[in-house]
Amino acid sequence: MIARAQLGRIGEAMAARHLESRGLAVVARNWRPRQRGQWGELDLVALDGGVLVVCEVKARRGTGAGHPLEALTVEKVARLRRLAGAFVAEAAGRTVEGTPIEGVRVDAIAVAWPDGGGRAEIEHVEAVG
Repeated sequence: MIARAQLGRIGEAMAARHLESRGLAVVARNWRPRQRGQWGELDLVALDGGVLVVCEVKARRGTGAGHPLEALTVEKVARLRRLAGAFVAEAAGRTVEGTPIEGVRVDAIAVAWPDGGGRAEIEHVEAVG
């Protein structure tokens, strides 16, 4: 049985590969703000052209806890938007890796092993909030 933290790391790695396979450039993983008073973490940060994509990853084994994306609340999406602003501010203003930021999008990726093991299913929902 895979430990919960390890399951999360595996899910995030699979989600990053999924984003890259769709042409996005992953620029940060497990990013935390340096500024005092800011808290939280961005699982994945990617660029989709000039759009900064903040991606929340939810990994689940089995179906007992419900669908992974059911854990994504309005409050969580608002926190992700706030953290995206902090990320842009820390990344020298309105550019990230030399790319001008034209907008911010919050996506969610569910990585689920419905039968508790075997092949994972990946569901990517763009612009969740």
